[in-house]
Amino acid sequence: MSVQVTTLANGLRIATDTMPEAQSAVIGAWVGVGARHEPWHANGIAHFTEHMLFKGTKRRSAYALSASIEKNGGSMNAHTTREETAYYARVLPEDIERAADVIADMLMRSIFEDHELDLERQVVIQEIGRDRDTPDEYIYDLAHAAAFPRQKIGRAILGTEDVIERLARERMVDYVKKNYHAGNIVLIGTGRITHDELVALGRRYFSRLPNGRAAKAEPARIRKGDCREEKDCEQLHVLMSFPAPSHHGRKSHVATLLGNLLGGSATSRLFQKVRERKGLVYNISTYHMPFQDTGLFCLYAGTDPARIKELIPVVCKELKEVSARVTPTELRRAKAQARAETLMNQESVMRRAEMLGQNMLTFGRPIATQTMIDQIMSVTTEEMQDMARKIFSRPPVIAALGQTSHMEPYSEIASRMGH
Repeated sequence: MSVQVTTLANGLRIATDTMPEAQSAVIGAWVGVGARHEPWHANGIAHFTEHMLFKGTKRRSAYALSASIEKNGGSMNAHTTREETAYYARVLPEDIERAADVIADMLMRSIFEDHELDLERQVVIQEIGRDRDTPDEYIYDLAHAAAFPRQKIGRAILGTEDVIERLARERMVDYVKKNYHAGNIVLIGTGRITHDELVALGRRYFSRLPNGRAAKAEPARIRKGDCREEKDCEQLHVLMSFPAPSHHGRKSHVATLLGNLLGGSATSRLFQKVRERKGLVYNISTYHMPFQDTGLFCLYAGTDPARIKELIPVVCKELKEVSARVTPTELRRAKAQARAETLMNQESVMRRAEMLGQNMLTFGRPIATQTMIDQIMSVTTEEMQDMARKIFSRPPVIAALGQTSHMEPYSEIASRMGH
C-alpha cells in the first residue's frame, strides 16, 4: 500500500499517498471543522475564514500568496463543508516545499487585516446571492434546514448576509485560535511526493502548531419536514431525503450502492423509467450523503411544474418497489459502476488527496482501495432490499424550489410512501 501515516510530537498527523508515475503533487491541510462546528451566532464563519486565509499573512500579501504557487504553473484552492475545511495546492515536484511553506503561513500567520476583511465580506455576500440564484444548489440548503431544524448541521455553509455583515475580526481570530491546531489538522500529500519528504516538511513548517483536541459537534437529529420556497423559475426543483447510515454505519456502503442502482447513472432504474420512458425530467439522481453521526439518502429531480403531479407518484412507486425487487443484472451493473469509479479516482492526485483527507478526519486512518472494492462487490440483493426497506420506511423530508403550488401536500406524498 502506498499510503503511510506519521504523527508528530505536537499531534499533527501526516499522511501520504505516493504515486511514482505522477507528474505533479498535491499538498494540503485538512481541518476537522466545518459549518456544524460554528458558534450559534456566527453561521458562515468557517467559510468566511477559508476566504480570509488567502488575504494576507505577516510574511505575504494576498497577491504574494497566490503568486508563490502560480508563478511556476501551480494552483491553490480550498473548500468548506459541514464537517471539514481544506486548503491545498497542486504543484510540480520542485515546488512542493514552497507549497508547504505557503499553506503553513496561511494557517498560522494570517492577519485578517480590516480593509481586506471588509472587501472579502462583500465577496462572500455576492457568493451567497449567486448560490440562491442557482436552484439546483440552493435546494440543498432548504433540504438541510428541513431535515435538521434548529441545528447547526442544518444551516447553510455560506451563512447569511446579516451574519457576514457583522462578523468582527476578533471573532474570526478566536475561531482560528480555537480550531486550527495540530489535533484538528491532517497534513496530506499525494502524487510525486514521498512520505519522508512530507514528514520533513511537516517538522520544518508545521511543528509550531499548538496541540489540541479534535473538534466535537452536537449530535444530529433528523426530523421529517417540508420546506417549500416559491421562486419564479422554469423548473420545479425537488429534493426528497430519508434518514440513512452515517460514515461509521456498518452498512454505509450498501446505502451508497443503492444510490448508484436507483439513480446514479444513465442506466439506473429511475433515470430509465422517469426520463427515458416517460420524459418527465431532464435530470434525476439518487445518492447517499453520510456524515460523522448520521446520513441522508437523497433523491433530486428537476421538472416542468406542470408535470410534478405525474412525477411524484412514479418516483414513490419505484422507491417502494426497490425494497421488494432488485435484479441480479442491475446489481451487477451498479457494482461495476461503483468499482470503476473507485479505480478511476485512483488516477487523480487531487481525488486521492480528497479521499485520504476525508478518511483521516472521519476514521482516523486511511482506507485501502481494495477494502472499498471488496465491500462493494460483496453486497447481495437481499442486503440492498433490506437497506431500501430501512431507508424508505422512515417519513421523507421534502424540499422544493420553484412554482411549488403545483405540488401535492406533504401528507399525500408521505402516504404514497406508506406513512
